[in-house]
Amino acid sequence: MSTDTTNNPRAEAAAPPGPSDLSTGELVTRLAGQVSELVRGELELARTELANKGKRAGAGAGLAGAGGVVALYGGGALVAAAVAGLATVLDVWLAALVVGIVLLVVAGVLALLGRSQIRKALPPVPEDAVDNVGRDVDTVKQAVRR
Repeated sequence: MSTDTTNNPRAEAAAPPGPSDLSTGELVTRLAGQVSELVRGELELARTELANKGKRAGAGAGLAGAGGVVALYGGGALVAAAVAGLATVLDVWLAALVVGIVLLVVAGVLALLGRSQIRKALPPVPEDAVDNVGRDVDTVKQAVRR
C-alpha cells in the first residue's frame, strides 16, 4: 500500500486553490475576512495591553496610598520631635514655625515631582497595538502596489 498522492486525483481536488486561481470577487471576499480577523486581533492586543497597564497602575496606586498613610504617621512623629528639639534652643512657637515652613517647602517640591511623573504617564495609549496597526497598514499598502 503506497501513500504517494501525486497521481491521486482526489488529493489534487482537496487542495485549496491558490490566489492566482481565484476570481476577483473571491479575492476581495478573502481580503475582507483577513482584514476583519486582523482588526479583531489588534483590538484584542490593545485590550489586553490596557488591562495589564491598568492592573499595574492600580497596584501601584494602592501601594503608594498605603505608604502615604504610614509616612503620615511617621512624619507626624518626626515633626513633633523636630519641634521639641528646636524648642530647647528657641521658643516653642518659633520652633514650630520653622519646622512648618520647612515641611511646606518639601511638600511643594514633592507635588511638582509628582505632577511631572503624571504628565509622563499620560495618555495611556496601547503603544504596541498602535505600532502593530501601523506596520499592518504599511504591509497592505505595499501589497496593493504590487
